Amino acid sequence: MVKVNRDVVVGVTISLLLHVASLVALSFIVFQGPLDQLQTVLDSVFDEERVQEEFTQDVEQSTVAAEAVNYASGSMAMGMTGTGGTAGPVVAQQKIEQAESLRVPDVKVNIGSMNVPGLNIISKDLGTGQVTGEVGRVVEGYGAALGQMTQELVRLMRESKVHVVWLFDESESMKDDQKEIRERFHKVYEELGLVQKHDSKLKASDEILLTTVVSFGEKVTELTSKPTANVDEIKKAIDNIKIDESGKENTCAAIMSAVSKYQAGAVRQKRKLVVILVSDESGDDGQLVEETIDRCKKSDTPVYVLGHYSVFGYPYARMSWVDPKYNLTHWLQINRGPETPFPECLQFDGLHGRWDVFSSGFGPYEQVRIAKETGGIFFMLPGTEANLAGAGSLEQRKFDLLDMREYLPELGSRFEYARERSSSKFRDAQWQVIVKLNPHLDKELNMQEHQYSLDPSKFATQGKVTFDRAVRAMGMLNEAVKVLDDVKKLRDREQSQRWRANYDLMHAQCLAYRVRLFQLLISLDAHQKAKPIPKDPKNNFWDIHRVAALLEPDKEQIRATRVDMAELKKQHELAKAEFQEVIKNHPRTPWARRAAWELSPGFGMKFAESFWDPRYEAKDIKLPKP
Repeated sequence: MVKVNRDVVVGVTISLLLHVASLVALSFIVFQGPLDQLQTVLDSVFDEERVQEEFTQDVEQSTVAAEAVNYASGSMAMGMTGTGGTAGPVVAQQKIEQAESLRVPDVKVNIGSMNVPGLNIISKDLGTGQVTGEVGRVVEGYGAALGQMTQELVRLMRESKVHVVWLFDESESMKDDQKEIRERFHKVYEELGLVQKHDSKLKASDEILLTTVVSFGEKVTELTSKPTANVDEIKKAIDNIKIDESGKENTCAAIMSAVSKYQAGAVRQKRKLVVILVSDESGDDGQLVEETIDRCKKSDTPVYVLGHYSVFGYPYARMSWVDPKYNLTHWLQINRGPETPFPECLQFDGLHGRWDVFSSGFGPYEQVRIAKETGGIFFMLPGTEANLAGAGSLEQRKFDLLDMREYLPELGSRFEYARERSSSKFRDAQWQVIVKLNPHLDKELNMQEHQYSLDPSKFATQGKVTFDRAVRAMGMLNEAVKVLDDVKKLRDREQSQRWRANYDLMHAQCLAYRVRLFQLLISLDAHQKAKPIPKDPKNNFWDIHRVAALLEPDKEQIRATRVDMAELKKQHELAKAEFQEVIKNHPRTPWARRAAWELSPGFGMKFAESFWDPRYEAKDIKLPKP
C-alpha cells in the first residue's frame, strides 16, 4: 500500500510549488492542498496486483431494377441478415425500448432479456402483425436498402393496397442521404410496376401504392399535397426538404403524427399504412418510444428505418462541418446512441467525456425498438461515414454475426431493463461506476486537454484547475476499482457475455486511467518547473498529448508521493495486461476494438506545443445545429 506522508509533503518543496508565491499568486503553490490529498488518493491506487480472469449478412448493392421478385415476410426473412438472430425457430422477442441518453440516470426504469428470431427462416409470406420485426439488416447503401423495401412493399401489396409515408430527418447531416435516396427512388417504382404485370395477386392499378413525403425536425412538414404515385412529384418533394435550424429531431412525435393523420384515410380506402423513417440520429424525444409503439400497433402500422450504427455504449457522436468563410473544420455533436436502453460503458475517457464514434455493431436503441415492435425492419446503412469525427471514425463499422451473436443488446423496455439490472449485484455495480464517472453529470470530471497558455502565470492558473480535478478523479477511480473488485467473484456466474465484456473493459479502463492521471500530475509539475518556450514561433498554445513513454517522477515527487518508477511500471503493466485479456476473450467485437485503441496511444502524458487558428473564435461563424 503506497502512502503519502503529510509531514513530508509539507516539509518538501516540490518543483510544482517552487514558483514564488509573492510574485505569482496564481502559480502552482496552490497545488499544496491537492498534493496533500494524494495520501488518500494514492493509498489504494498503487497496491494489490490483480490479474483479470479470464449478425449480420451484407445485402449487395444494386441500382438496376430487378426482373423478377421473390417474396419473404419482413421479420421472417432473416437468413443471415439480422444482427439480432440466433439459430433455431422463431421465438417471441421482448421489447427494446428507448434510452434517453444519460441525462436522467436515476430514472427507475428497466429492460429485460431478448429472445431473438431464428436464422435461415425465409420465404414465408406471413405478413406483419404475425411476427415481430427485425432488429438489424445490414445493407451496403441506399440502393440495396430500397431494393429490400421494394420486396417488403410487394409483400404487403399482395394483401392490400398500401399507403407509404416517408419520414425524412431535416438535420444538416442528412442532406447527402436525401440526395442519394431521391436518385434511387425510380428503382422502387420500376420494380413495383414489373411485379404488377406478373403477379396474379396484384391488380394492375396505378393506385395500388400511394406515397406521401413528410419531413421533420422540431415540427412536422408535409411535402406532398396529397398521396401520390407520381415519381417526379416524390423527387420534387424530397428536393424541398429544408434544414431545421432548431437542431431538434422529434422522431417519435413525427411517427405518431403520420399515423394520426393518415390512418383514417388508409382505413377508408382499405389501404395498409406503412411508415419509412430515414434518419442518421437517434432523436430527441426518446421518452415517447413506448407511446409510439402502442400507437403503431393499434393502427397496425409497421415502421421501417433506414438508419446507421449507434456509437458503442455512448449517446453521442460528432460530425465534421467546414465553415464556408474560413474553410475551418468544426465538430458538431449529434445524438447517435447508445444501442441499449441505458449506456453500459464508461462515459469518461480518463480526461473528460468521450470523444469517439466507435461502432456498437447495432442500431440506436430507440429506432431499433420501434422497428422491431411494430413489425418493420431496421436497415443498417454503410459503416463508413466520411463526416463522423473522433476516434473510431475511420474504422470498419460493422461486425460479423458469428462474432456478435453472444453480445446482443438486451432489448426490453426501459422499466424492465432497469429492474433486471438492479436485481443483479454484478450489473448494478457496473451501473454505479458508469453514473459516478459520468462527465455529463459531473462537470469536474472534464479536464482541459488543449489550449494551455504560453504565459507561465496563466498556465499555472489553468494547471491548478486541471491538477485539482485530476486528484479528485483519481480518488473516484480508486473507489470505482473497489466497487468492481467487490463483484469480481460474480463474473463467472454472469450468463450474459455482453455484461462480462462490459466488466472486463471497464475494470481495465479504471486501472489505466489512474496511471494516466498520475502521469498528468507529473507532467503538470515538470512543465511548470521548466517553463519551456515553443520551438516554433507560430505555435500559440500547449496541448497535453497521450504518449507511450511514461514520464519518470523526479526525486522530490517520489519523496512526496512515495511512487517510484518501479511501482508506476507495475501498475502500467497490470492495466495493459487487462486490456490484452479483453482482446483475447472478446475477439472481433466492439470491446476488443476499444481495448486495442486504449492501448495504442500509451499511458503517458506529455505537453506539446500546438497552433490553434484564432479564426475559430470569429463571431461571424454561425455553427449549424445538426
